[in-house]
Amino acid sequence: MPRTPVGRAALAATVLCGLLAASCASAPAPSDSPSALRARLPQSIRAAGELRIGSYLNYVPVEFKDPGGSPIGLDPDLATALGSYLGLRVKILDMPFKDLIPAVQSGKLDLAMSAVIDSRDRQQGKDATGHVTNPGVDFVDYFLTGTSILVKAGNPLGLTTLDSLCGRTIAVQTNSVQIKVANAQSAACSRTGKPLRIDSTDTDAQAVAEVSSGTAAADLNDYPAAAYNTTAPNHKGMFQLVGKYQESSLYGIVVGRDRQDLSDVLSRALDQLIGNGTYQKILDKWNVGNGAVVSATVNAGL
Repeated sequence: MPRTPVGRAALAATVLCGLLAASCASAPAPSDSPSALRARLPQSIRAAGELRIGSYLNYVPVEFKDPGGSPIGLDPDLATALGSYLGLRVKILDMPFKDLIPAVQSGKLDLAMSAVIDSRDRQQGKDATGHVTNPGVDFVDYFLTGTSILVKAGNPLGLTTLDSLCGRTIAVQTNSVQIKVANAQSAACSRTGKPLRIDSTDTDAQAVAEVSSGTAAADLNDYPAAAYNTTAPNHKGMFQLVGKYQESSLYGIVVGRDRQDLSDVLSRALDQLIGNGTYQKILDKWNVGNGAVVSATVNAGL
């Protein structure tokens, strides 16, 4: 459920106590203050003083590496802001996307932040065929996105919708939610007698390269990465987006199903960052402000 940011009365009390520290020494902290939320973290995290967060650092502008190899992007910045609010160090561990959820489930990671779409299948531990293969995970949702269609600049093939892709080849990153979109469209195309061929790639960079070479007519990707590919210095003038969002969805912070206390703390801390403007500043820094949510939710994906 959405959380409500600290109200004006609570905020005013906090400011007053800051001015009159001696008289407020025994006043309780607001329920969502940094100290109150930190006290509700799992003991293991408080003892370590650190959040271990997994991310596949190969998805500009959401998470990637600077020239020196350090993590940068929307997710690292937001992770750092959450850690700072809770008084924790943040350690971001780079690993393949397919390994992130298993690492959270096994306890190797506390969280994963890597443009992971919150879906019912992932919550319930289902694979692409609908079979339950793992315990599932919880999500703290923090960004609204959708599948975009990336094509060559000028749109020489006149592509506008998913249906217009029938009879062609598209490139899609393996283990992304776009694979599910592509498979559904493939089934629809088969009924028209114009089969859709799907090239699964390890990275989005490979998918974009296929569009550039003409091997694929289009790349299906999340809006932030797709939009970045139209303006990146090494791609400028080479690509464009066509049509509207397909199947809007939410990015979520991945949390183990057995750590609901951690999910609750993170959602409340995120609400505070939304309320104080930190969240919007981070999104605007990476030119993805249109994906802002108004409050944190848990497991709101479809």
